[in-house]
Amino acid sequence: MKAVILAGGIGTRLWPLSRQSHPKQFTSLVTEEPLLKDTYRRLLRLFTSEDIYFSTSPLFADAIKKMFPEVPMDRIIVEPAKKDTGPAMGYVAAYLSLISPDEPITFVPSDHYVRDEEKYLNCIRVAGMLVEQTGKLLNIGIKAEFPSTALGYLKVTERQDEIDGIELYGFGGQIEKPTYEVAKELLESGDYLWNGNYLTWTPVKFLEAFDAYAPEMGVSLRNIQKLLAEGNREEAVSVFEAMEPISLDYAIGEKFNHDEVAILKGDFGWSDVGAWDTLYARLAEDRNESNIVRGESIVIDSSGNLVHTDSKKLVALVGVENIVVIDTEDALLVTTHSYAQRVKEVIEELKSRKSEHLL
Repeated sequence: MKAVILAGGIGTRLWPLSRQSHPKQFTSLVTEEPLLKDTYRRLLRLFTSEDIYFSTSPLFADAIKKMFPEVPMDRIIVEPAKKDTGPAMGYVAAYLSLISPDEPITFVPSDHYVRDEEKYLNCIRVAGMLVEQTGKLLNIGIKAEFPSTALGYLKVTERQDEIDGIELYGFGGQIEKPTYEVAKELLESGDYLWNGNYLTWTPVKFLEAFDAYAPEMGVSLRNIQKLLAEGNREEAVSVFEAMEPISLDYAIGEKFNHDEVAILKGDFGWSDVGAWDTLYARLAEDRNESNIVRGESIVIDSSGNLVHTDSKKLVALVGVENIVVIDTEDALLVTTHSYAQRVKEVIEELKSRKSEHLL
């Protein structure tokens, strides 16, 4: 099995710490190491270095090479343009279909926090084993803890098996980024897990799924596959650049025949570190602390706060609750946990003001 670390995102809801030039996967948010380094280190416990690939945009290829100088460029798969996860992961499938078409590959997000590494790696190992045994797509679902509108949901049906302590379920469908009202209903039903986006299948199977559920993309990816086989990357880039941007979830994820997919329940202390509220929730639980503080700060008679400062200023909180304060050299964010998911609106406003230096 091969692992592909997805490292092309920007993380707009973690502004101002996550920027276009230095997104969250290159940032130390949870430990002293950047999230991307943590991900690679974990995977090296299960995979050889030769079986770990990176998928990224042209913006970050040099940063990855600088962070991992030992990784050769042929294991850094650079999507020709930023087109969201559908074309990006399809491009990876086309690329790896020329190397190991029928060997399982697992897509691993680079920006997730994991508490229990043993269970995490065991889930990935079992997923690869089941792909070989059943031919199905394996995904990992996470117990939903609150009605998130930023995550996808996987409906699980009957419990089919337990393998090395990992529960295996049938698949009943996928719903991406629902409204709050719908997310609340899904949570209350007890039939849904968060979509962890740890997809494991073979390159050939991924390409066949594009053929079936997103035919226009399938034609483009088959063309790219052929051009890469011929060594004509320049023409392959042109084909890729003409593709419409769309996430994999919307392109094929919500359309799968339920019998093609199985779900492993990932109970390993997970957070997608997608926004300041989710980051706070995970760190507060793990550290058993009310205030999560990083940098030079003073906190008095306050609770439920997240403070992260990289600037030279002292940050002081007195008598406040559930506040998020992120202080960098050129920007200061102050919000509450309940509004943290809306930080990406700041990005849209900065774009409208043409304040590119703050993006």
